[in-house]
Amino acid sequence: MNKITRRACLALSVGAAALLPVTAALAQDIKERTIKFAFQNQKGHPQEMGAQKFAELVAQKSGNKIKVRLFPGGTLGGDLQTVSALQGGTVEMTVLNAGILSAQAKEFAVFDFPFLFNNAQEADAVTDGTFGKNLFAKLNDKGLVGLGYWDLGFRNLTNSKRPINKVEDIAGLKIRVIQSPIYIDLFNALGANATPMPFPELYPALEQKAVDGQENPATVIRSGKFNEVQQHLALTNHIYNTQALLISKKLWDAMSADEKKIINEAAAAATTFQRGVSRTQANVALDDLKKSGMQVTEFSPAEMARLREKVKPVIEKHTAAVGADTVKAINAEIAKVRK
Repeated sequence: MNKITRRACLALSVGAAALLPVTAALAQDIKERTIKFAFQNQKGHPQEMGAQKFAELVAQKSGNKIKVRLFPGGTLGGDLQTVSALQGGTVEMTVLNAGILSAQAKEFAVFDFPFLFNNAQEADAVTDGTFGKNLFAKLNDKGLVGLGYWDLGFRNLTNSKRPINKVEDIAGLKIRVIQSPIYIDLFNALGANATPMPFPELYPALEQKAVDGQENPATVIRSGKFNEVQQHLALTNHIYNTQALLISKKLWDAMSADEKKIINEAAAAATTFQRGVSRTQANVALDDLKKSGMQVTEFSPAEMARLREKVKPVIEKHTAAVGADTVKAINAEIAKVRK
């Protein structure tokens, strides 16, 4: 063996030896973990598809050391129960309507303001920017960490009693709403009897006529099979549902920098994927509901103006509760996007 070959072999052996501790250190920074990820919608819904994509990405990026186990359909309880479980560390992840987090930080209720966004692109710009990040920061001392904002779409109203063509048609209907004060006030202001109820209880309540109707995006109406027990769908688009992707702070604080990087990268990619799927499926879901026999109605521009006017007192009331500065800040961000 000549001198050059011996030097090359020595360099290679030294280089390989130098790499061994680094590789071992990296391996130690990714522990074997199973993350319980609970949410309300069923398999095949864009929420579940986003969660599935996240799970696949985490497994891939961690070399299958971190596994994400999905619990769809509210099998571990309603949203409020799941948030409590995240805070306690018995469930590690969830995705839910951002407004529900107003119980942890009052400012999140602004996402439930009726007619806040004109389209999904406005919502993306606001939530991905400084405003959305600042709201997530308010959760850190509540045992929660925000990873991103997903899409559920615009909410519409269904019922088993009658077609809804004007504001007055809503009066007297018993409508299930999510467990949020602004939803209750909104439908009471429209003359309905707002009935807060966890999502897993909704289908049986509709089937047994305990409530007349409910309000959700078309994808949720389809995946929840509400068309089986609801005949009428009104395209009111009264609230755009921004969803918050969350992880338990107990788990987050126990993770290494490498593990956090994997989770953040997977969350970012899954967010882009989920938004695309949700928006593509919204129109498909509406067509499917029509084909299933649901009678679909739309408000005229004049009736939509009346609907917006009717809910202004609700916005004013909750502006005081959320904080005028927060409402001003989000409206300023929306105005920038609309320019």
